[in-house]
Amino acid sequence: MPISEAKPRSGYRSCALSWFVVAFLAMGVGIMKIGTLYGIGIGPGDPELMTMKGARILETCRHIFVPRARIVAQSLAFSIAERYVKPGSQIIRIEFPMTRDPVDLEKHWEASSQQIAEVLETGEDACYLTLGDTMLYSTYVYLLRALRRRLPDVNIITVPGVNSVGAAAALAEFPLGIGDRSLTILPVTDDLDEIDRALCSHGTVVLMKIGKRLHRVLDLLEQRGLMENAVFVARAGLDGQQLVTDLRQLKNQPPEAGHMSIILIHCDKTDSERRL
Repeated sequence: MPISEAKPRSGYRSCALSWFVVAFLAMGVGIMKIGTLYGIGIGPGDPELMTMKGARILETCRHIFVPRARIVAQSLAFSIAERYVKPGSQIIRIEFPMTRDPVDLEKHWEASSQQIAEVLETGEDACYLTLGDTMLYSTYVYLLRALRRRLPDVNIITVPGVNSVGAAAALAEFPLGIGDRSLTILPVTDDLDEIDRALCSHGTVVLMKIGKRLHRVLDLLEQRGLMENAVFVARAGLDGQQLVTDLRQLKNQPPEAGHMSIILIHCDKTDSERRL
């Protein structure tokens, strides 16, 4: 008896084809390319201090995110890096609130990370610019954490930049590290106790984010007898750059003079070589 070949039912063929299409589409979604985020430290202010790597990436990137304080009209970061941005690039300004409230800040960075994720999920690359170095008191750190939570496997390349501490020290000819002396970098807060303890060391202390607390810091340095061992640098590499070696002159300045400033201190009172 001849053996007849079993023919699949038409319903079976339809079902198998449907599953094949579903599997194919699922594979397509799974291999969809997500773009790369480049976090670029653009240096303290002088465009020529931007790294070659950062400039090269900017010259080819189509989507550039730049931070901008809500109270100012232009992004300082973009004004520094603008010469390296190719014509026709999309510039997306991310406003950051002038607040210390952790809840408000968390909401802001989550929303900002969503903006960037939407670009990356199209397969396009994006850049985020930040003043100074990417990992030293930078807005980029908060964005990086928020984006990692949203897209855990996203490719992120962080490009370091010249930090404001190094730029200020170079301008003032002020050695940051000598021999085995310690180097401590601190942000200035309303509570100066930690800074006071650091000033009791025999190393170098760098004070950042001074702002309107300038006069309180000057009073503390005077109490510790360290005015002669300190230099003040503001807006390093920018218009209005200021270098002051006699900090007593700053007592006549308004508190706002501490904006975008750094104070470098050699805490060893016997050190007569404050500068080279």
